[in-house]
Amino acid sequence: MTTPVTIVGAGLGGLTLARVLHLHDVPVTVYDAEDSAQARTQGGQLDLHEHNGQRALAIAGLTQEYRAIIHPGGGAQRVLDQQGTVLAEIPDDGSLARPEALRGDIRRILLESLPAGTVQWGKKLVEATPLGGGRHELTFADGSTVTTEILVGAEGTWSRVRALLSDEKPTYAGMSYIDTYLHDVDNRHPDAAKAVGDGAMYALIPGKGFLAHRETNNIIHTYVVLNRPIEWFADIDFADADATKTRIAAEFEGWAPELTALITDADTTPILRSIHQLPDHHRWPRTPGVTLLGDAAHVTVPGGEGANIAMLDGAELGEAIAAHPGDVETAFAVYEEVMFARSEAEAVAAHETIDLILGDGAPNGLVNLFNGTDQDAN
Repeated sequence: MTTPVTIVGAGLGGLTLARVLHLHDVPVTVYDAEDSAQARTQGGQLDLHEHNGQRALAIAGLTQEYRAIIHPGGGAQRVLDQQGTVLAEIPDDGSLARPEALRGDIRRILLESLPAGTVQWGKKLVEATPLGGGRHELTFADGSTVTTEILVGAEGTWSRVRALLSDEKPTYAGMSYIDTYLHDVDNRHPDAAKAVGDGAMYALIPGKGFLAHRETNNIIHTYVVLNRPIEWFADIDFADADATKTRIAAEFEGWAPELTALITDADTTPILRSIHQLPDHHRWPRTPGVTLLGDAAHVTVPGGEGANIAMLDGAELGEAIAAHPGDVETAFAVYEEVMFARSEAEAVAAHETIDLILGDGAPNGLVNLFNGTDQDAN
């Protein structure tokens, strides 16, 4: 196949697609808004699952590289109450069913698997314009333009390529995460380190709580979860780290100090991550020359599958393009049929997961899940 594929977005999904295309000798260029691969940290740990994320890396020929970056012990999980008492706990069993690895490391092995120059950095897309016949013109913030014949939007929640296919725009899901880090935790934050343990820690009540994870290099990464209107967060000056910590910690008055320390003692400025979603049944008519993958296609609430299915989207789309040389419309149609059904099912499941961990029965639903009981979470 000689017609190049243009991908917008060098996240995990877009890079998985690029890698699979490269394996099949399909020319591909990825454009990304960031100035370089090191422009920012790439978030926390991900547990890649055998049936989607790991399957995608196997299709990409990167299983060995992936296993080299797994965080041993990171799969342990525990649930605490507001006073720090352990309610349920499961160890890391050492299996490879859903091991933990840093998102940044997964992205790195994907980038390293591509020829130099495949990713064009500093290319922030500002507009995508149809030219007819499946061709599109991309205009970047630096003033440059590119004409595409095969275009894939992989640039996440606020995708500009999406507008070529769908009028839907993500809406606020009613919840936000506040992102914090503690460094050198065993020496500098021993109480918080003991509370979190070796893997993931959940301390949740209806509508709020802590999702924390021990990462490599003696780091604890925490998402403080709050179900609040988006306007509530607009009243907080997140550029003022101390004031932000004080305001967020006030929502957890009376909680154990080793838990509130995940906010008050944070070694980084808290970052707001408001959660947005597309409709569960988000679809579009087959549109010549363009498709979407990952959050650009089906962003939803965090249910533990977002990165996994983005990578599987990329891998399966790459296989479809390679299997139909010269017939990208058939390739896109085959891919979209499977992707639409999967993404809808995963969106429904994600809402069920959020209800389990943050709904009216919290934390009982998660405790019962860990304990293997069938008791009513309410």
